[in-house]
Amino acid sequence: MSETRPVPRRESPWGLPEGHREPKAHRCNDRVEDVVQAFFEGNPFKTVPGPFKLFYRCMRSKPGEEPTEPFTYLDLEPPKRQAKLEEK
Repeated sequence: MSETRPVPRRESPWGLPEGHREPKAHRCNDRVEDVVQAFFEGNPFKTVPGPFKLFYRCMRSKPGEEPTEPFTYLDLEPPKRQAKLEEK
């Protein structure tokens, strides 16, 4: 699984709540960003289906089993699967 990018935060006039947790981006967040970018790359009927299929596969996958195909429009490294240790 790839490392997640930090989630942008806005300053609040009330400050941070007690015992707050840092937000964590969803594991398929970069895939949905690729789909959104596809809408602005020409005819959406041609540009959206490929990234959407990868996003759908990502959402249906178990954590750590996300698709490793490269992003279509984002300049990011595709997620890598960590090698599982085999027990003998």
